[in-house]
Amino acid sequence: MADGKGGASGIAPTGARLKPPPVYRITLVQLAVLGLLSIVTLALADTTTTVSLAAGAACSALPQAWFALQLFGRGGRRGAEVARAGYAAEAGKFLLSAVGFALVFALLRPVVPLAVFGGFAAMLLVQVAGGVWLLRRGQASR
Repeated sequence: MADGKGGASGIAPTGARLKPPPVYRITLVQLAVLGLLSIVTLALADTTTTVSLAAGAACSALPQAWFALQLFGRGGRRGAEVARAGYAAEAGKFLLSAVGFALVFALLRPVVPLAVFGGFAAMLLVQVAGGVWLLRRGQASR
């Protein structure tokens, strides 16, 4: 069924320009959660654990911010362009995360591995929750 805009209901036509979603908000929430987690960890544990947690969080949050910038930082683009750019951005995000972990475990001494992976997982949860929120927000505005 057509929606009067040249595409199927809820789906942008191939040549349509897509308005970038406010994905930068996910990065801002990640930074806020990281700050809160760091304060709580510092109060409950030690500096080594807190630094390890922050390093693990950075291995998730920084590549996610880079991904969002690569995918949506250039303003409105056509749907097909966004899809093609998504593959390259996802590969870059994966590589940045891997390099981040390699640097953390090679250079950070002492390190608490559980805190590194906990920080990474916390940022990943915020990222997924933020994505769900953006999708629901986008559907509600239709």
